[in-house]
Parts: sequence; C-alpha cells; structure tokens
Amino acid sequence: MQALGKHILAEFYKCDSAVLNDVALIEKFMVDAAKKARATVISSSFHHFSPFGVSGVVVIAESHLTIHTWPEYGYASIDIYTCGNTLDPWISFKYLVKKLKAKDTSMMEIKRGLFDVEGTLKHKTEKTDNKEMVGV
Repeated sequence: MQALGKHILAEFYKCDSAVLNDVALIEKFMVDAAKKARATVISSSFHHFSPFGVSGVVVIAESHLTIHTWPEYGYASIDIYTCGNTLDPWISFKYLVKKLKAKDTSMMEIKRGLFDVEGTLKHKTEKTDNKEMVGV
C-alpha cells in the first residue's frame, strides 16, 4: 500500500515554558521546521492566549504544521502533515524537539490516503450511532 501523505501526531513534554509562551518564537520555530524539511511555506497564523498559551498553523503547499501549547504544564501538541514523497516530516519533528527543549516525547505516524498499486484509494464506510463514518 502507498499513501498520499504522512501525518505525525506528537506530544512534547517537559518543554521550556518560556519558549512555549512566546508567540513570535513559536511561529519562527514552526516556520523554520517546515523549511528544514524543504516544505514550501504558504502562510502562517499564530495566536497568544491570555494569560498563557499559543496556537498556530503553518500552511505549506504540501499540507500543514500545527501547534497548541500549555506553558503551565510544559506541554505542546504538534501535528505535522505532509503530502507526497518529497518531504520528510521527521526532520521537522526533530528540529522542534530541540527548539522547544522537550525532554520527553510521544508520537505516532499515520499514513493518509492509502491506495493500492492500481491507484484505488482504500477506505471503508461504517455506520455508528446513526452517523456515517468514512475511513474508520
């Protein structure tokens, strides 16, 4: 099976709280993480919450990187989603581990848009509680 994209879901623990609360620095690190993986950055949007915390997205031609921080817990959740085979999202992941000074991480990679060698997308449709769920 081949996939249209790779999606890394990451948990960063025991990070530098000052870094996690600095919206300008978080945006710089996220944009730089995309560039390190040779992604084409389209735009970015970040917001600082009061009294603390940052959320943001870097839109790349190949998909996106997102972050939500909880400085009071030294924690950040990060998604790195890249489409195609030209980028390695793990380059972005490793860069962010260093920059956020994460002492512990948990992550998983999900293949998105699975298809067979004939090019047929693989999915299934299930009904759960009267709601149709695709790809579950």
